[in-house]
Formats: sequence, C-alpha cells, structure tokens
Amino acid sequence: MDGIINFFKPAGMTSHDAVSYFRRLLGTKKVGHTGTLDPMATGVLPICIGKGTKISEYLLAVDKEYIAELTLGAASDSQDSTGNVTHTSDKVVTLDEIEDALQSFKGRIDQIPPMYSAKKIGGKKLYELARIGIEVEREPRKINIKDIQILHNKDNRNIIFYTKCSKGTYIRTICNDLGEKLRTYGHMSYLLRVGVGNFKIENSYGMDTLNNMSLDDIIKIIQPIDKAILFMEDIYLDSSYYKPLTNGVRVDIDNSSKATVNQLLRVYVSNMFIGIGKLAEVNDRITLKMEKVLIR
Repeated sequence: MDGIINFFKPAGMTSHDAVSYFRRLLGTKKVGHTGTLDPMATGVLPICIGKGTKISEYLLAVDKEYIAELTLGAASDSQDSTGNVTHTSDKVVTLDEIEDALQSFKGRIDQIPPMYSAKKIGGKKLYELARIGIEVEREPRKINIKDIQILHNKDNRNIIFYTKCSKGTYIRTICNDLGEKLRTYGHMSYLLRVGVGNFKIENSYGMDTLNNMSLDDIIKIIQPIDKAILFMEDIYLDSSYYKPLTNGVRVDIDNSSKATVNQLLRVYVSNMFIGIGKLAEVNDRITLKMEKVLIR
C-alpha cells in the first residue's frame, strides 16, 4: 500500500479526521494528507499512504481548483458562513461590477492570510489566537490566480465562481476582499475543491463508496506514486545507474530530456520508477542526484 487515494472529503470532516479515517480503513499508521481543506469544504483531498507520504510536500506545491459561492451583503469574522456576522450592507451592485472586480484578482496578487487559518505566527496558529479575541498583524504573501470566472449569478447577491490558483491561496479571503472591492461586504458560503494537480473530482472516492469496498478493492484504486507526480518531467536511465543512484551518489548523465538544472524529475531505471531526483551542473557536467528514493 504505497501511493495516493483521491479522496472526496465530506463537509464537517477535518483533514486530520480524514487521516484517522484512512488509518482505520486500511489498518496502517503510515497515512498523511496533502494540505488542509477547511472542515466546511468538500472535495478533493489526496491521501498519501505508505511511501506515498514521502511525496506529500511536492503535492502541497501544485495548483488547486475550486468552485465557490460568494455571498454579498455580509462579512464574517472567519470570512465564511461558519463565523459571526460582523458587518452588513444593502448596497446593490451590478453584474458588470462583479465581473470587473473578479477579474481584477487574476494574476499575481498580494493576499493577507485570514486570522481563522492554520498559519503560525510566533509558534501559535492564527485561529487559536482568533478564538480568544486576539488579532495580530499578518504579512501579505504573493499568490497566483491563474483563472477565475463566474459560473452562476443569482440576483447579483449569490455568485458561484470557479478558480484555479497557486498553493497557499485562501478562497474565503478572496470572497471577503471581493466584498471590499465592491464597497459592500462579502463572505464565502460554499467551497468545493475540484482539483489538486492531477487529482480531479470526477475520479475521487467518497466515504460511502470506500466503506462498501473490500480492502483488496481499495488497494486497487491506490494510484502509484509516480502517477501522482506527472507534473514533473521524467528521465529514463539504464540499469548501470541503479546502485549509485539508490545509494545517494551523484552521477553524470547525458541530459537529452527537456529538464533544466535544479528541476525535479521522476527517475526511472530500466523502466522502473525509483524516486525523485534533481539535476545540477558540476564542473560543466550535468549531474543527477536522488532527493527521494521511493523503491520498496
């Protein structure tokens, strides 16, 4: 059991709860997730199993895709519908204004993490401080909104939109900031994650399905580790490279792939996936060294 299961997380379950669920389901302790998904949110949460836990850090960095609902006219302290309403407004905005505001978020922008988040400042998670009424200054960070578009609009008050964004993006903060951009208030009233890198919602498995599967059938849906990181370039080498690479030796290679120096690669020796390596240039030679050896 080494690989990734594309889990459809239900509402009300934390990412930690999901890990506990799979530990019980599979009878193994070696389970991890690939970045938190808010309890109120549903959708794709890749679960790493066995040696698959060694690549969770790489999956954290991939783009995420969401369908969310923005509700205008009210702001909350958590920036979503689970929080306490802090401000309301009866201001009426037009669809053109909403569309223009939405598109102004596209591209590389600064975003201030919300107080109700797992981000740590001074060793404390922000939501722990928020729950006792403490608000601290947060530094903005760069995020990249690669796509954002309206899917449905009801009375210019409830707007369902799709977005594809870089890691570390808070969708509820986008909703809050959209409200401010429109000179009214806004919060996130629904969130569905439809993609994490190569993992898409149409290929995910929910709890009801998993609970009715045998362990053998569940094992069959575990995606191999290399299939989970198809966003990396690959490199194929002959059997003479197996021993030095798996022993951590840096080797010279003929770089005929599209890879560049410092790029992470899926490494195959004799057509067998052995792990993740990185290219470097040493004394005018292109070399390869393994970052993660993932063979059994």
